[in-house]
Order: sequence, then C-alpha cells, then structure tokens
Amino acid sequence: MHQPVLINEVLELLLIKRGGIYIDGTVGGGGHSQAILELLGPDGFLLGIERDKEALTRNETRLAAWKRQCVLVHGNFRRLAEIAKSRGIDSVDGVLMDLGVSSDQLDTPERGFSFNGEGPLDMRMDKSEVKTAADLVNGLSESDLTSTLREFGEEPHAGRIARAIVRERTNAPITTTAQLADLVARTVGGRHGRLHPATRTFQALRIKVNDEMGALKEGLSAAADILKDGGRMAVISFHSLEDRIVKDFFKRHAGKWESLQAGGQRFVVEEPTIRILTRKPVIPSEDEVESNPRSRSAKLRVAERIRVNYHGN
Repeated sequence: MHQPVLINEVLELLLIKRGGIYIDGTVGGGGHSQAILELLGPDGFLLGIERDKEALTRNETRLAAWKRQCVLVHGNFRRLAEIAKSRGIDSVDGVLMDLGVSSDQLDTPERGFSFNGEGPLDMRMDKSEVKTAADLVNGLSESDLTSTLREFGEEPHAGRIARAIVRERTNAPITTTAQLADLVARTVGGRHGRLHPATRTFQALRIKVNDEMGALKEGLSAAADILKDGGRMAVISFHSLEDRIVKDFFKRHAGKWESLQAGGQRFVVEEPTIRILTRKPVIPSEDEVESNPRSRSAKLRVAERIRVNYHGN
C-alpha cells in the first residue's frame, strides 16, 4: 500500500473542514486523497487531478467508497482552476500538491524513471505526451543537454556527461535506463556516498520531459486563485529546485515592506495575498523516514489566503 508522505502534518495544516471542498492536484497513490475524504463527512467533496492515467485507474478502486463525493480527472495541476471551474467549482477550502515522481512510477521499470531496473528511457508521467527522455538524450545538442543537466539536475559534471552522451549516440541510440546509467557512471565514476552517479541526470531529464518547473509555477498561481478567503494550500516538494519555487511564490504573495527613496515605506505584494503558515518547511520525523526512506527529502510548505488592506494588516 502506498505510504503518503507527511500525512498527519498535511491534514493538520490544511485544517480539513467537514463538508468542505478540496483539490488533490497530484492524486498519485491515493493516500492523501483517502485521508482527506475520511475527514470530510458525507457533505464534503474532493476533486482529484492526476496526469498519470494508470494511477487514476488504481484509485478508482481505492477510493470507490467515496465515489459520490470524489471525482478523479486526468489532467495536469497547472490547469487546476480551469479543471475545477469546468465542474462547477469556483472556490475551494484547500489544495494539496505532492510533487515529484510517485513510488509506483519508480517501481515500474517499463516507465523508465529509475536506473535500478532495465527499462525504456521514457519518463513521461502522462503517456499521452509525445516526447520521451530518449528523444531528449538522442536529439538535444550538446549545449542544450549541458544546460538541461545543470539547470534541472544541478549536476556539477553536466558538460562531461553531455559530451559522453553525444559521443555514445553517434554509434547507436541510447534507448534504455541501464544504458544511460552505465554511461554516466563510466563518465563520472562510481557511487560516492548515498547518491548513484546518474541520480541528477535522471532527475534533470524527468523534469525536462514533464516540464515540471513550468507546471509548478502555473499550478501555484491556479491554486492561490481558486482558494476561498481562509482557504489553505499545501505543497510537498522533494528537491531544492521545487522548494525554491514554492518558497519564492509564497514570499511574493505574502508581501513585504520596502523603503522609499523619498522616505517612508510601502507594502509590496502580489495578488492574491496569503499568510505563510510554515516559516520553515515541515520535514518528516525520524520514524517516518525509517518506515518510508523515500520521504527523507520531503519538505512541506503551507499558506492561507487572506485579505490585505495594504497597510500590512
């Protein structure tokens, strides 16, 4: 059974209301959705959005007991508000986004997300999308590969890996996860510490294939727009790139005082305005990390939509 990350913290900080309306923008294994539904009571409603059709199929069974108050939709949370409004939902009490790749995706070699098993170099979260990781590996120029690995993987050996990929693919296309993982390991050396040498390369390609950073920026805006006053949004990230985007978005919409050259101050804030509820991200307990090692890098940030009178109150 899927283990939802930071489940108790999510439920507490989202402040689930009986009879409320909520959106799970990343249904995944369904653990968070089920936990929310169990607290909503018979008059509550949950809209679940998931870009992976296979995950939706599994959750039709898992969440069958709540089928009258839960609708599951194939889609991308970047269109969260649009999807909700197409179903008559103009505002909600809370939104959850659990970012990154799911355990089901990682544990299925045919999906190509992991270097721990032989599989096609795919990495698409939504199989209806056209471009795969193999298309990027075999089609991007050396400079584009370098920038992709550097920007989305924060890979210090981006240039060396990109050159090795371009050199290797002149002989034959790189089509499997094992091929790529072996190539990266041969290029930069074997495992040093906890991380496999191909970890950052696989992360970078996955993010690029699924436009995860672009989707996150649009999804945060959509979530803030559809929240009621007092509604809350919770975001779980798994690496520094995601967390930085969430943190910066929250700070811009929480506002700050800026000094004026002529004297005095002004309050600068982006609409809609929020109150940050987690000054530091919430992280898993030692017990949770021990029972679910994949939770170790999770960070939860939560904010509440509020009205601001532009005097800082």
